[in-house]
Amino acid sequence: MFNVGDKIVYPMHGAGTIDSIEEKDILGEKQAYYIIKMPGEVKVMVPTAKAEEIGVRSIIDKEHAGKVLKILEENETEMSNNWNKRYRDNMEKMKSGDIYEVADVVRNLAFKQKEKGLSTGEKKMLNNAKQILVSELVLAEHASQEDVERLVDNKIDMSFEEYKNANDINVEHDIVKKFIPYDGTQNV
Repeated sequence: MFNVGDKIVYPMHGAGTIDSIEEKDILGEKQAYYIIKMPGEVKVMVPTAKAEEIGVRSIIDKEHAGKVLKILEENETEMSNNWNKRYRDNMEKMKSGDIYEVADVVRNLAFKQKEKGLSTGEKKMLNNAKQILVSELVLAEHASQEDVERLVDNKIDMSFEEYKNANDINVEHDIVKKFIPYDGTQNV
């Protein structure tokens, strides 16, 4: 059971604050609802009786926020090359409501975007996952959305440089070592 003022996460929507708990008559059925204020002045109603069942949970604390940021500093995890399977796998991670899984989706899709670009569906998924991640980190870190977005982007940029560009440089050096210039005297 949550109380007014609690900061919670609603899977697939992000983090918000319980603004009130109200009884509503919807389709002839009276139920208590959490009225959750989400980023961007959006309000969401969640039945109190089903909140845990649908994955509503308290936001992470500052210590766990640090662990989430560490995930953004790691190399990407393996993803399917099949677009449909990769999309389904990432959607399952996001639906889980697990912030660590959401961070994994953000990092992996951001890396893929930097390398090859993303389809429209995966771009939308990346934006949604990033919004979910940022909304929770804003509340956990007591920071502004802009600061957290900048922090997330910087962590991803640094890890991409460390893991991906380092590999590209090694590949380039291997190619240069194997390159034999043509001087006109060799028979081809």
